[in-house]
Amino acid sequence: MRHSALLILFLTAVLAGCSSAPKSPPVAVSAPVRTLPTVTPSDSSQILGNDVVFQAFSLVGTPYRWGGTSPETGFDCSGLIQYVYREAAGMSLPRTTSDLYNLNVARPAESALAPGDLVLFAMNGGRVNHAGIYIGEGRFLHAPSTGGVVRVDELESSFWQRTFKGARRVIGNH
Repeated sequence: MRHSALLILFLTAVLAGCSSAPKSPPVAVSAPVRTLPTVTPSDSSQILGNDVVFQAFSLVGTPYRWGGTSPETGFDCSGLIQYVYREAAGMSLPRTTSDLYNLNVARPAESALAPGDLVLFAMNGGRVNHAGIYIGEGRFLHAPSTGGVVRVDELESSFWQRTFKGARRVIGNH
């Protein structure tokens, strides 16, 4: 009986809220016109790097899939990079880690990495076969392996340090 009374009270409150008159639209106020600052090439590279990082973060948790190139099907590491750069920066990057490694672009030192730089790894000690996107503060985002999901890892961990083979700066070089 008590629950019925509470339910009736709740429904009455909800219906009363739905039957109230709509609020009048806000009055338009014209804002003063202001000049926006000009974006210099270095600023645009930073903005683009942030766009890449933001797009990449939106994919954290997407399942790994060998050969995958979309959020719907999952990603492998180079498919993730190709998708993120196409969506965030309108850039077409190579599909394989080997081709990413061989790009003729700036090769920043590990100590000079910027958000949006590609980080490359040789997982088995030989050729480069894994890649990720540097997101700043010593971290990178990648699609790690079968059974995993897109995630963030610390570049300074012993495993990633042992397998690190370099970085490529593709933003500002297209």
